[in-house]
Parts: sequence; structure tokens; C-alpha cells
Amino acid sequence: MKLNQFMANALMSASLFATLSTPASAEPDAKIWPVVKEAFFAQRDIQEVDFMKIEAPRRAESGAQVPVSYSIDNTAAKGVVIKKLYAIVDANPIPLTATYHLTDMLGNFQMSTRVRFETDSFVHIVGEAADGKLYMAKREIRAAGGCGGTVDGDDAAIRAAAGKIKLKVEEPIKIGGATSTIFNIRHPMRTGLQRDLVSQGYVPAFYINKASFTYNGKPVMTIDVGVGTSEDPYFKFNFVPDAAGKLEVNATDNEGKAFVQQVDVKS
Repeated sequence: MKLNQFMANALMSASLFATLSTPASAEPDAKIWPVVKEAFFAQRDIQEVDFMKIEAPRRAESGAQVPVSYSIDNTAAKGVVIKKLYAIVDANPIPLTATYHLTDMLGNFQMSTRVRFETDSFVHIVGEAADGKLYMAKREIRAAGGCGGTVDGDDAAIRAAAGKIKLKVEEPIKIGGATSTIFNIRHPMRTGLQRDLVSQGYVPAFYINKASFTYNGKPVMTIDVGVGTSEDPYFKFNFVPDAAGKLEVNATDNEGKAFVQQVDVKS
């Protein structure tokens, strides 16, 4: 589902209002979710389920790097096939941290990543099934200060380093079984809400916006990445290789640059 510009602006304005009207380190506010839900999934029913789960610390040390894990148990889902997963931090100025486009090659979906929190918030994952029905899980997390603030450093050096990829398939590799994969890309993931330390002006948004994984030319997963994803985006997930071959990732940023890496997978 793709938001039109009006809905995107409405969502950002409503969420920013909710964030700014809530003191830092306040209790997560359950009243924000209905606003976010209506902006993304207007008048659509969403069923809360146990077959999708969020794992995360109740309180994170840094709002800029909050570790979270999402999972889908296909057996417990009893025939529900999730094709798209939205990861949302309700109280962030821009709540959608990433959208995961899933395929059968992932098996039971397992994803570990790091996201930003501007203030204490509920996290929701919303799964969209092949038939269009929506399912969700939620968790509350205490963390703050990860979306705004100030940035400094040598911009030329930061840009020169941006896009360097580490792609690793962990051993033992299991042909026909779940195999753990780590993707990490160097990038500042500037949100557009941060200020320059010297001028105090807003620093333009600069972020990875997509990462597409293929195996032997077949789609594995595509991630639409948002600025709610932490600096140097990190994604650890399982996929099921059906034979020896090559895993490839193609990532892009919002300025149109592309970054490619591949790794051989052998039993």
C-alpha cells in the first residue's frame, strides 16, 4: 500500500504534534496509535495476533540505536501468508521505520535490526496477507532522543564512506534450511530533523531508502528503508537457500546512488 502525498503529510503532522506534546521519557502513549493507524490503514480492520512477535528491551540505553527483532511463525499462522510487514514506532515524527516485502525464501520470518526513538513509544508491526487482511503485534519501549538533535563531522568524509557494505552468510550454511544472514551498510541516515552543530540549520535528509536481496536471481526480500532506521543500517535475517549459489544485495539512497554486494553460498 502506498500513501499519497496528502496522507503522508497528514501522518507526519499528526505524529509530530503528538511527539512534541509528549515530554521526553514520558510513558508510551496508547492514544497515538489510532491516529497513525488511520493515516496508514484508513477504515481497515487490523487483528492483533500471537503468530507475529516483537522482541526488544523494555528500556533502551540510546534512542538512536534501539535493537528490535520481528518474527512470524508460519505454523501458528495456520495458513495466513504475510507478504508485507510494516514496522512503526508510533510516537516518532516519521513513524514508519521500514516496510518488508517478503517471499517464501525467508521461511519463518526472523529479522533483527536497530531503529530510532524520539520518545517512549509503542512499536507496532502490521502484516498484510496475500488476501489483503491485516494483522498486528505491539510492544512498548522506553527510549528517547534518536530522531532530532545535532550532527557534525566532515561531510565529505561521511559521504565518501557512505554505501560500504558488509554482507555475510553465517556458517554452518544449511541448504534447504534456515541460514542466518547479516547485512550492514555504512550510512549516516540523516532524518531531515537534525540541526547542524555550527549553523543550527536543518541538515537535509540523506538516507538509504531501499535494499533488495536476491538469491541466484530470485527475489528473497526487499526492504523499503525509512529514516527511523538507525545510522549504519543493520539487518539480520534468515533465508532458505535451495541450492549452492550467490546472494546479492542492491541498495539505493534517496539521492539516487546505488550500492551492490554479493556473497557465494556453499554447503
